[in-house]
Amino acid sequence: MFWTIVAVVSCIKLLLLPSYRSTDFEVHRNWLAITHSLPIQRWYYEDTSEWTLDYPPLFAWFEYLLSQVAVFFDPKMLEVQNLNYASYETVLFQKLSVIFADLVFAIGIKECCHYLSGSGVRKSSRWGLRWGSPAAILQLLLLGNAGLIIVDHIHFQYNGFLFGVLLLSIARVLQGRCLEGAFWFAVLLNLKHIFVYIAPAYAVYLLRNYCFDRTKEAHATEPLKLSSFSFVRFFKLAAVVTAVFLLSFGPFIIMGQLGQVLSRLFPFKRGLSHAYWAPNFWALYNMADKLLTIAGRAGGLKISTSKGSMTGGLVQEYQHSVLPSVAPSTTFVLTLLSIVPCLVKLWRCPGNPLHFVRCLVLCALSAFMFGWHVHEKAILIVIIPLTLLAVVWRREAQTYLLLCTVGHFSLFPLLFTPMENCIKVCLFLLHCIYAFQKLSSLFDITDSRHSLPLLSLPESLYVFSLSVLSLFEYVVFPLSSLSKSYPFLPLMLISVHCAVGVLYCWLQYYWHFVTMDKASRKRKAY
Repeated sequence: MFWTIVAVVSCIKLLLLPSYRSTDFEVHRNWLAITHSLPIQRWYYEDTSEWTLDYPPLFAWFEYLLSQVAVFFDPKMLEVQNLNYASYETVLFQKLSVIFADLVFAIGIKECCHYLSGSGVRKSSRWGLRWGSPAAILQLLLLGNAGLIIVDHIHFQYNGFLFGVLLLSIARVLQGRCLEGAFWFAVLLNLKHIFVYIAPAYAVYLLRNYCFDRTKEAHATEPLKLSSFSFVRFFKLAAVVTAVFLLSFGPFIIMGQLGQVLSRLFPFKRGLSHAYWAPNFWALYNMADKLLTIAGRAGGLKISTSKGSMTGGLVQEYQHSVLPSVAPSTTFVLTLLSIVPCLVKLWRCPGNPLHFVRCLVLCALSAFMFGWHVHEKAILIVIIPLTLLAVVWRREAQTYLLLCTVGHFSLFPLLFTPMENCIKVCLFLLHCIYAFQKLSSLFDITDSRHSLPLLSLPESLYVFSLSVLSLFEYVVFPLSSLSKSYPFLPLMLISVHCAVGVLYCWLQYYWHFVTMDKASRKRKAY
């Protein structure tokens, strides 16, 4: 049944081949050309296009492998000078390559379902059901994830492939195959470095549960003894991770280009927020600065602002007008401080694999809330692993339903053409309806007359308010004079409104995790 579902979802993705594509399409076409046409020593120096290669080396090799097939579709797409080249064959190949790469995503999902089905992590009489079992629901929630389809198969990226590697790594860690889990995560980091956000969760869990021999501990709550630390296991773990990084970066280290590669991977001149603010803490901070500026001017204060300050739709550095401007180091410190409590909790609760996933989710969400120049698409790094927990425990199903609804809605501004507007709404509603219906059925929720299933009344009202925001964006705003004076107003409202929901989920789920006691874990999580 699993591969049948994969085939059906792939057919739906094929229907999206003629849809809109963003500048990311040209980004990846250019990377195909760079890796195919130029020697390796020029990959991270080539700048004919503004879309220079800024992913880690393993992804560059992934593009190189794709280019070996692309040449049979249209060799002209592999010429570096052919900027914005988009022949029919080029579009066909690139979109098909995303669908094909999603097979890795399917494999990762299958491995996670295999763990959930065989580990007894959730006792349920529904495991034998064909379409209503936790595994079947998990498969459809992940394979049919509306946000992932929007980002990859319309907007255009290869996130499904990357999340497949992540899920494979998580599955191996959950299965107790820690070295394999570390290997796949190291591979993931060398495919896309944004996943460094969740590296602390891996480091703490693997150090505590693999490098320390828990069989030598009388009780898990006792202080760790140095005698239980296995230097052999530590060196094995270090060797696996180091080998992957040396394989990836080794050629560039030998050529003396490590500094150049790192400068491409970590540019800090893009500003605190993306052109469209990600719905995080900084969206609220930026909005507060705007409101204080307006209030100050109304009160007779002379407040100067840079042209198009943070709302001009451009990716560049801006200064706040009233509130202190934020430096990259500030966001780093806040992110680090925000993940410390969940890492401490993870360290103190060895042997609970679900806590590893919970901590991973919180690390990703904390980085999303406080990181530098966060893209709105990064919310998927939170939603995808949280889906695993949503079919295990009711409390996490509640968080998942609210966060995936708000998170997927926040991706709407990525698509703005009429046909794609219709498609994104349909995908969003189908995913929401299925998620609410199946998860409420899984947890036997019957009384939801005054709210959405699994959500409280205030949470349900917040979800319904998203429809009001959509009505304003697509109906009221275009007909008003505001559309000419404040063209980016709907984007700002979506960012800020969704940021409130994401912040609520972060605070609520964080409190839930750090206050979990041993008794509740045994009673509900297992």
